Amino acid sequence: MTKEQEDILLKEGRMLPVMEHFYTIQGEGFHAGKAAYFIRLGGCDVGCHWCDVKESWDPTLHPLMNTEEIAETAAKLCKTIVLTGGEPLMWNLDILTSKLKELGCTIHIETSGAYPMSGHLDWITLSPKKTGLPLADIYNVASELKMIIFNQNDFKFAEEQGNKVNANCELYLQSEWSKRDAMYPKITDFILENPRWRSSIQTHKYLNIP
Repeated sequence: MTKEQEDILLKEGRMLPVMEHFYTIQGEGFHAGKAAYFIRLGGCDVGCHWCDVKESWDPTLHPLMNTEEIAETAAKLCKTIVLTGGEPLMWNLDILTSKLKELGCTIHIETSGAYPMSGHLDWITLSPKKTGLPLADIYNVASELKMIIFNQNDFKFAEEQGNKVNANCELYLQSEWSKRDAMYPKITDFILENPRWRSSIQTHKYLNIP
């Protein structure tokens, strides 16, 4: 297959750069503790300095996989699918999610919201970043807002973003992993003063699972 042919298939969403895919337990947010099949797509230019999967940023480092084949592999093991990255909305997700829905799956996505929506999505976890703010329309459809707290200024950013989402969106504060000892006491105090927020913890890191 030529590079030009690959680019066409990538643009159409018939092939996608897959960094990894695996069956595990969702570790954080509203669905923490549930079995889920994760499909991690390569590619991201939002550039968070504290990102814990920076190896996902360059999509050319990850093999292009047939979209329908990865959907079939995932659906055999679990009907709850999480699309993550990188930034999964960099890619056309229409074919992947259509196939997953055909196979009876519920589809979650974890996104910064910096790219246009695509695909058939049942649960949208929006995690805004200052380096690439969400597009306006995603605030109305976000199921869950997950704000990463790295320093004190992030509480102000969280409130700004929390005021933009729809009324049914669940609001979470989650410490950046390396700052957890310092930030979770502050998160606790903040939530006690602002009880519309909830705390999210990366339980998968404590459980030592993917």
